[in-house]
Amino acid sequence: MAGETWLGWILVAGMAVIAFFTRAVFVLPGSRFRLPTTAERVLRYAPAAALMAIIVPGLALTHGALAISVENPRLLAGLVAFAIAATTRNVMLTIVGGMSALTAIRVLGG
Repeated sequence: MAGETWLGWILVAGMAVIAFFTRAVFVLPGSRFRLPTTAERVLRYAPAAALMAIIVPGLALTHGALAISVENPRLLAGLVAFAIAATTRNVMLTIVGGMSALTAIRVLGG
């Protein structure tokens, strides 16, 4: 039983060391490793893709089922927030506008 506990901790420590060094190779002093320009260009879209992967299921799914309709208040509020973000590029205004739209849709919708 004790051996299994130590094995788990050794695996966690090993994964932490590997994760650290795979990221540190880009910032360690004296590191001359550079990504190809194509990879750098593609990686610029990674944060936006990760954010969309988190947000879209919350907007488009209701109780695990796809709900793309006018009756989905989160989807409508998300579209309002997207429009505000696209026109103003102001994060705080996007958040306040999206939450206000969600509240208004829920209050007016019943």
